[in-house]
Amino acid sequence: MSDKVVYMDNNATTRVAPEVLEVMLPYFSDLYGNPSSMHTFGGQVEIAISEAREKIANLIGASSDEIIFTSCGTESDSTAIFSALQAYPEKRHIVTTRVEHPAVKNLCENIDKITGHKHKVTSLPVDREGMLDLQRYEESLTDDTAIVSVMWANNETGVVFPVAEMAAIAKSRGILFHTDAVQAVGKIPIDLNVTSSVDFLSISGHKLHASKGIGVLYVRRGTPYAPFLIGGHQEHGRRGGTENVASIVGLGKACELAGERMEEENTRVKALRDKLEKGLLDSISHSMLNGHKTERIPNTTSVSFESVEGEAILLHLDRFGICASSGSACTSGSLEPSHVLRAMGVPFTAAHGSIRFSLSVYNVEEEVDYILEKLPSIIQNLRDLSPFWKGNHSGAVGSSQCKCSC
Repeated sequence: MSDKVVYMDNNATTRVAPEVLEVMLPYFSDLYGNPSSMHTFGGQVEIAISEAREKIANLIGASSDEIIFTSCGTESDSTAIFSALQAYPEKRHIVTTRVEHPAVKNLCENIDKITGHKHKVTSLPVDREGMLDLQRYEESLTDDTAIVSVMWANNETGVVFPVAEMAAIAKSRGILFHTDAVQAVGKIPIDLNVTSSVDFLSISGHKLHASKGIGVLYVRRGTPYAPFLIGGHQEHGRRGGTENVASIVGLGKACELAGERMEEENTRVKALRDKLEKGLLDSISHSMLNGHKTERIPNTTSVSFESVEGEAILLHLDRFGICASSGSACTSGSLEPSHVLRAMGVPFTAAHGSIRFSLSVYNVEEEVDYILEKLPSIIQNLRDLSPFWKGNHSGAVGSSQCKCSC
């Protein structure tokens, strides 16, 4: 095990920014009051929450009263979908996609069991580049559709969906629209004053350098809404439970920083991503990019290496202190290929050898060079041991793109 750590698994989680930690610390010690208390000691905490709410709203072009604090992105997703089903109990149709995060995918697959009512779920397919067909989407909407839930950016490939257009189509049909924007917020510009047809939007703090255990659900003013957690009067009666004050304050700071660093995400970080991606595709034969080349968030690349196992690649990378992923951290315990890559039609032997690198503003060029130095030999050594490689590609060298019929 190397003492060196090269962390490129930021779509799984991010480090807490030093500036975020600094503003959080007082709320564990000196400013520990309950924001619902009547006394001044608690009241000052309520002021801090209000300030954080404003910072989060500013990042996404919302109003502060449209921000509801939750525990995570998963809770935000569930709240939006269940809220729509309660608002329109006569409607039993949900439209989503085959490449959603498990927070939405698994919920929709189990919605009948959870609610005790029969629902129809339409999961839209994607093409080989992970893109949706807007005409097919529009044709999937019916008078029985209660809600559309489509991610803004895919957590595995980084592919960005045309959320603005999709939300506008849903609105024209009187259908509520939710987007899981967990991977998009802080990486690409989002202005809900412009993208004005989005009704619900989910955020997770630990994806943008805040702490784990804090999330946000944006609910557009006037949208029908039913609380998911019933309890006290917190969040104006929209989400019970004493507020996670330190994490809320930290998320506010993280959103402020994300706004300031957006240009860096889309220039320097993107350039590092592109250098890593090109270097891997050029130096390793029978490798392929998963996802659209340009319609992606700037920090993410998913590359498949034919005839090797992703888990084996990760174990060897780990020996050199390199942190990456074979897909979503929420499905990493499965031996099955990624549902995202299967939906995209990535060949089976390539899907099993898929690695996702997701960068942040804390990555530097020397780390990219280090991966480009180590990974080609790792792939070659694994292929030397692979019966699939020996049987199909014995002696194959020098091709940067997979041309096999697998």
